[in-house]
Amino acid sequence: MATRAKTFLLCHGAWSGGWAWKKMHPLIAQAGHRLVAPTYTGLGERAHLASPAIDLETHIQDILNVIAFEDLSDIVLLGHSYGGMVATGVADRARERVTQLIYLDAFVPRDGQSLFDLNEGGREPMRKATASGDGYRIPPNPPPPDTPQADLDWLSARRVPMPIKCFET
Repeated sequence: MATRAKTFLLCHGAWSGGWAWKKMHPLIAQAGHRLVAPTYTGLGERAHLASPAIDLETHIQDILNVIAFEDLSDIVLLGHSYGGMVATGVADRARERVTQLIYLDAFVPRDGQSLFDLNEGGREPMRKATASGDGYRIPPNPPPPDTPQADLDWLSARRVPMPIKCFET
């Protein structure tokens, strides 16, 4: 019996974008599935849209718009890291379109919790980093220590500061 093709919709982590999942596209396709990996407003190829107004709600709406405009249904929603915050909001608002929700090394908030509520130890250092920059964005945190150097170089050239409101909302 053949497995039915699934559509995986990615909610990526902070400072990143859909581009960071580039190596996953052929692997998912080889398994007979599709990966949709949009980038949130203000990050990656959409960095030119960054503004102090961007928050978690903006990123939830980004993904809801992908669902609507791509006419996606029967979705496997994948939230990675900060993307768990986004995926939670999307799953709540698009229940009829999401078949499965996967959290991959992700923040999993309860109703009303912000990322800062879930990561209190990071709150003050991130606020200080924001104050020393442009006042509304947090410079990228370092990638995991086991990341190969070639991947670190590739990531570092593409990661951009994250609007602090995304972590406060």
